[in-house]
Amino acid sequence: MILIADRRSLAQDIQIARDAGARLVQVCEIAGIDARTLQRWNAHEGLTKGDGRPAALRPPASHALSADERAKLLSVANEPRFCAVPPARIVPMLADEGVYLASESTFARVMREHGQTAHRGPTKAPQTRRPPTTHIATAARQVWCWDMTYLPATVIGRWFHLYLILDLYSRKIVGWEVHANDSADHAVHLVRRTALAEGIAALSDKPVLHGDNGSTLKATTVLAMLNWLGVKPSYSRPRVSDDNAYAESLFRTAKYRPEFPAKGFETLEAARQWGAEFVHWYNFEHKHSGIRYVSPQQRHTGEDHVILAARHALYTQAKERNPARWVRHTRNWEPMGPVTLNPERDSVIAEHVKEKLIQPMAA
Repeated sequence: MILIADRRSLAQDIQIARDAGARLVQVCEIAGIDARTLQRWNAHEGLTKGDGRPAALRPPASHALSADERAKLLSVANEPRFCAVPPARIVPMLADEGVYLASESTFARVMREHGQTAHRGPTKAPQTRRPPTTHIATAARQVWCWDMTYLPATVIGRWFHLYLILDLYSRKIVGWEVHANDSADHAVHLVRRTALAEGIAALSDKPVLHGDNGSTLKATTVLAMLNWLGVKPSYSRPRVSDDNAYAESLFRTAKYRPEFPAKGFETLEAARQWGAEFVHWYNFEHKHSGIRYVSPQQRHTGEDHVILAARHALYTQAKERNPARWVRHTRNWEPMGPVTLNPERDSVIAEHVKEKLIQPMAA
């Protein structure tokens, strides 16, 4: 878009060149505009009023949402079950019920117009790091992440300790415990109980258990139990705080839940009760953004393939009913593939998956 001052300057210079005998087309080409553009400026007051496009009145698009559709969209977004849920999770939850109202971008746009969107807290800008060699999970029970975090008590200076084991592939919490103190015995009991619940003894390939360099997770008793179970230990690199990012992200999600007490837990039993409720919500109700907005339990058991196929069929039907609302293809509901503990090149992941497929065939 050329400002009115620049238009007048170009038109004046072109007129001077024409008065000197130059041809209009060649002068306009040197000036960087088309001859028809200059003619349009002269014919439609383009040199006196400027570009009329910003102030032009345009009719609404034929495929835009009607007033009733926008009102229904807001009504659904304000339902009690969606009061603390962003559009990115509202749309998949409705799709699982066989309901399609609009895309998540349309949800966000309409809600933003009515002042119903807000950003949750400040976050640091992502930092670029060299991709390290990492573990790759192509199915559940291949790579686990575990860590411990502090839960505040109502008494200042007192903390409860939440131990947690996360399945990297499905994001399911496969083991957790809350204790009043930090001890290697608690970690031993947790990993033994989790291995029993997940049926590790029947697996030919035991999982990798990744954790940070904390003394509790590297204690001799813990290493002895892992060796007895056949679980391979893995640890974060020295002085790298984000090598166990999935567990840290889960702790952030837990402590930002509305049910998390801002003033701390009164008793150990209260902390354990909250932990049980959070784990159930996270595993069975939470629509995880990293696995196409299905629950970790659905991903863990393989139900996500059926759910995502149903969503794809629903979106295809919606596009057939009103194709003008889709510029290209519908939303990608393909199941997520392999998961890496840390960012890795696609070629490394593809080679790892290829080896995993070749080994059973060779056997």
